[in-house]
Amino acid sequence: MSIPPQPPSSPGPYGQPGPYGQPGQPVPPFGGGPQGWYPPQPQKTNTLAIVGFVMSIVCALPLVPIVLGIIALSQIKSRGEKGKGLAIAAIVIHALTIAFYGTFVVLGLTGALDDVAPKQRDTTSGQVTGPVSSGVTEIRKGDCFNTNDDLAQYNDEDGSQAARSVRIVPCDQPHKGEAYAVFDLEGGTYPGTEKVTSSAEEKCSGTALSTYVGDNPKLSDKLEVYYYYPQAATWILGDREVTCFVGDPGGPTTGSVRAAGS
Repeated sequence: MSIPPQPPSSPGPYGQPGPYGQPGQPVPPFGGGPQGWYPPQPQKTNTLAIVGFVMSIVCALPLVPIVLGIIALSQIKSRGEKGKGLAIAAIVIHALTIAFYGTFVVLGLTGALDDVAPKQRDTTSGQVTGPVSSGVTEIRKGDCFNTNDDLAQYNDEDGSQAARSVRIVPCDQPHKGEAYAVFDLEGGTYPGTEKVTSSAEEKCSGTALSTYVGDNPKLSDKLEVYYYYPQAATWILGDREVTCFVGDPGGPTTGSVRAAGS
């Protein structure tokens, strides 16, 4: 049996077809289909880092910016968010702010700031001989002083906060207040404004005033009792001082109400 001849094949331009047959589809150089490109998703800035930074700039509640900064750093690490620099800045700025105010409070409580103008106080009586600008924690018993606050606007019941700076003057000059007692509250955590003002009022309303003024005929019926007390922001820095003073809500007075020998 004969085998019919195969149909002749058309030779290519170089003769017989090569051993590799017909060319197939081109293979991508890296073994896969066409690769797409997608832009990376933008990182989100941590919210607590932003809030903590802003609060540290505006001197917010003590320690809050530091706590927010620490929490923000933890979230940034776990979530891959941005804002690490803001969180660190919040911690550093608020820590420096606390240290700054703490230094002045400590100096005031220890009396170190009284030496800023040593010639302004008489070495025997301790009374000022000229105006001295200072903080309320530098007021001593018997000091007369002026403040930018209006005594008629003071309202202890709603926790109104008074200015923390005064100008101590000799009592023979017009003044708004005269301190008759200065004492410290017990330490510990801040008990709250209500308890602080209650303790201050109890001690300022006791025998301290009657002992200070005695039977002084200069004591006017118009004089009322006031007091400076520690605030939450100063308590955490070591401030425990209450300053009791009398003043006329109608305006400045001249002369001291202190009894001789008190």
